[in-house]
Amino acid sequence: MKETILVVDDEKDILELVKYNIEKAGYKTYTAESGGEALDIASKRIPSLIVLDLMLPGVDGMEVCRLLRKNELTRNIPVIMLTAKTAEDDMLAGLNVGADDYITKPFSVKVLIARIETVLRRKKSESGASYEAKVTFGPLSIEISKHEVLVDNKPIKLTKTEFNILVFLSGSPDKVFSREQILDKAWNYETAVVDRAVDVHVKSLRTKLGKADKYIQTVRGVGYKFSARN
Repeated sequence: MKETILVVDDEKDILELVKYNIEKAGYKTYTAESGGEALDIASKRIPSLIVLDLMLPGVDGMEVCRLLRKNELTRNIPVIMLTAKTAEDDMLAGLNVGADDYITKPFSVKVLIARIETVLRRKKSESGASYEAKVTFGPLSIEISKHEVLVDNKPIKLTKTEFNILVFLSGSPDKVFSREQILDKAWNYETAVVDRAVDVHVKSLRTKLGKADKYIQTVRGVGYKFSARN
């Protein structure tokens, strides 16, 4: 059975372009031109993934994503935001409401398809995982099997991507990883295009970790590391 992708955009030219290329890549598509329509289709048809524009009439993309995450039927559907907004704050806002990824317009169709395939592959991997690992660093606890992070025994809500970065870095304490390595291991994306995304995700991760942000350290000119010596 083909996996289904819901494409949401109020610009018909972009909607048709994305729809055509996603179907060419072997997926079945649904389309919506407004936030309300997207929510209705998502709850009735439960697509494998949603490509979601932010600038929508009525209910905007941010609110659509927020409502998807609140609904038991749709909360686990991966969301890739596709938008003309390029500011870092906009990217962080999208990730913080539960988006799995963020692509800015104008965009490469090849990159979009690669991102879709990667997010879906990661979803399958997570659903079949049987981890039991729990690691603790001072006030920070990471329970991989539960997809749970706690600071001072208080749960911290992370996006899937933020969680993946934290698990990846903490799995090799004090080892320095380049942005390209983090992208390759945590996402497997085309790194030349999305290198800046690592900085955005790490910034958001640090903010959410609060007092435990000291474990994620920047190594200038190289990338990031998880320091277990704090």
